[in-house]
Amino acid sequence: MTVLLLFNAALFANDLQDVKEISLKKDEQKKILVKYDNKTRLFKFRWTLYINDGLVILRSYDKTVAQNILYLNHKNQSFRVELKTRGADFYNVPYILVKFKEFDAKKNIARFELYLSDDKDQISLEILKNKQKTR
Repeated sequence: MTVLLLFNAALFANDLQDVKEISLKKDEQKKILVKYDNKTRLFKFRWTLYINDGLVILRSYDKTVAQNILYLNHKNQSFRVELKTRGADFYNVPYILVKFKEFDAKKNIARFELYLSDDKDQISLEILKNKQKTR
């Protein structure tokens, strides 16, 4: 039984492509352009609150807005966003997985890992640089 679980975990891990590690300050927004089939969509997320070991995330993709609470060392450590509709063939839909990795309380910075699952290599991601604020 343990071997089967490890095998499934290895298959799942190999399915994901490591895209990027991101560090964000409170209310700092990360924007990612998702491109496929001559379409461009915008995925945005930010965190607004860290309390009781939970990180409150606000996110939006293609006019869908959602909120998640992520925890370290817990099953609610990540969320996924499906990038395309399932369509007629009900294949494995490409998605982005955002995983909460670390919180630095002294610097008030949360660290995330982004992964892409895209069996058919249809998706292109462009992580946009955050604009520097000028005073």
